[in-house]
Amino acid sequence: MKNALADGGQQAAARRPSDTAPAARRRSLIRLTRPWLLLAPALVVLAGLLLYPIFQVGKISLQDWEVKFGGGQGEFTGFDHYGDLLSSELLWKTVMPNTVFFAVACVGLTVVLGTLVALLLNRLGTTWRAICSVSILAAWAMPAVTGTYVWIWLFQPEEGMFSQLAGALGLIDPATTNWFTERLPFYAIATLNVVHHGFPFVAITVFAGLLTIPRELYEAGMIDGASAWQRFWKITVPTIRPVFLVVTILSTIWDFKVFTQIFLMPGGSGANEEVYNLGVYSYVQAFGQDDYGAGSAAAVLLTLLLLLITVVYIRTLFRQGEEDL
Repeated sequence: MKNALADGGQQAAARRPSDTAPAARRRSLIRLTRPWLLLAPALVVLAGLLLYPIFQVGKISLQDWEVKFGGGQGEFTGFDHYGDLLSSELLWKTVMPNTVFFAVACVGLTVVLGTLVALLLNRLGTTWRAICSVSILAAWAMPAVTGTYVWIWLFQPEEGMFSQLAGALGLIDPATTNWFTERLPFYAIATLNVVHHGFPFVAITVFAGLLTIPRELYEAGMIDGASAWQRFWKITVPTIRPVFLVVTILSTIWDFKVFTQIFLMPGGSGANEEVYNLGVYSYVQAFGQDDYGAGSAAAVLLTLLLLLITVVYIRTLFRQGEEDL
């Protein structure tokens, strides 16, 4: 009897792996597919809103596209538009330098100013912190169009506040000085505009990171005789380095594709080639000169630059996560 039971148990044990294998495969398949099924609606929407337009722009960049009523048609030209774009003197001497140096200046100033404001918020009491937070968020909430026209009004020739102030100090002649005709002052005003609009995001994000730093670390640094500058570089920066990384990369992506602030300023919509950036150049080529293929090629170039920045951002985040582990 005992031998029979033992034999039956052995047979059941022998059958168990084969019986449970299909169930294990089903559970594994569910684990693999469930996240994608849950993400499917959002991915479909993103594909419709992003991937399809990108595909269309890439296709038009390979054609001489002619707009007609109810649509358009194009003649395939291969990479001719890319060849013309990459061999253009305007691109390398004006458009790319404007795009890159403007983005670098805006990112640097935005991160520095936002960090200083975050440090100030961290030292204020509850009441003043709330007042300052609401004040800087008002700048963030202001539409880019509205903010741009405010800065245009401030630097308006003759009647602008800064023009009159500089004239009173004897720095310029308000009657003959136009801040928007030359490349350097034009982008100086655009930089002020973008930094004013972007620093609140950095300030609030860095301030949130500062709240996660234990007070004991600063107290230990003060006991060891560390100055405020040393405490910032030795405690604050290493502790919330991922926060600084995120705000820097996101600001870089946003500032590389600035369009509204440049296009709305006097001369920025195509009248002055010296102030083109890559976004405005693409728009002017496509809609100002009806050369949709060339404009699409410029848009693809800008997209590739942003994708490169995004890849660097993701790899840096992963590397940072591995170092933290």
